[in-house]
Amino acid sequence: MTDLAASTDRVRFGASALEIAPLALGGNVFGWTADRDASFAVLDAFTAGGGNFIDTADGYSHWVPGHTGGESEAIIGEWIAARGNREDVVVATKVSTKPDRAGLSPENIRAAVDESLARLGVERIDLYYAHFDDESVPLADTAGAFSELVDAGKIAEIGISNYSPERIDDWFSVVDALGLHRPVALQPHYNLLERGFEGPLRERAERHGLAVFPYFGLAKGFLAGKYRSAEDAAVEGASPRAAAAVGYLERGGDRVLAALDEIAAAQRVPVAAVSLAWLRRQPTIAAPIASARTIEQLPALLASLRVDLTAGELAALDAASRTA
Repeated sequence: MTDLAASTDRVRFGASALEIAPLALGGNVFGWTADRDASFAVLDAFTAGGGNFIDTADGYSHWVPGHTGGESEAIIGEWIAARGNREDVVVATKVSTKPDRAGLSPENIRAAVDESLARLGVERIDLYYAHFDDESVPLADTAGAFSELVDAGKIAEIGISNYSPERIDDWFSVVDALGLHRPVALQPHYNLLERGFEGPLRERAERHGLAVFPYFGLAKGFLAGKYRSAEDAAVEGASPRAAAAVGYLERGGDRVLAALDEIAAAQRVPVAAVSLAWLRRQPTIAAPIASARTIEQLPALLASLRVDLTAGELAALDAASRTA
């Protein structure tokens, strides 16, 4: 695999001191579609290829029969301990979806962060997200609990995920009024086929200085060119997300794939690399998030770090995706 470490520029996001390569490795597959050994191999290859930012959540992967959540964090923690590389990686995790740690009450946040720290085997989480809004809890309580974690040295920075524009404004109104630590990151659903972010949410990111880390950057694999027909989703070994991914064909996804194919051929890179490079070039984006369940999937993701799309290529992708 090409070593991009020397050529990959680090970016510092928001007001934080955290420096990352502009690609985040999604940890949702660890302990789910990638077992411990496969996860270790992916993590090794990602860092060898220049990546250093890993994104997970305490709820991953509670949806798997027999799982309770925390499986992904535990694998990442075992890998960090085995490699002794804590200072070389930036780790983000989230709270609110683990079934026995659901919601964003201060008591739950305090208990959940300690459990995440233990599973990850770290003294401090670099970026800690409120995974989903919990309107049953006053925002002053939630924001206050997150701010306390910064003061306690348990987290370095605060992030918000899956919040509405109005609730983002409310969070900042609270922290400004109370003198609390401000969030520095936003994690929304955003890719070439899901462009709802490009409106009030992006305006809030700009207004509040939030670095944006979009999830489902490859639209569940569709924007990697993996699923071009219903038959592709039915082959043995296909991802559990394949059936949902091929649904994009009914939404004009074939036109987006055609544009991606042309640019990928011209750039001599995989389709996934072009999809992620487009995302990285959008306003407010610090790094797209993409996951890999095998090391064979990783080179295409890492290749995005060296793709420099032309103005014409960006315009072609924009046009194709707006008609999708």
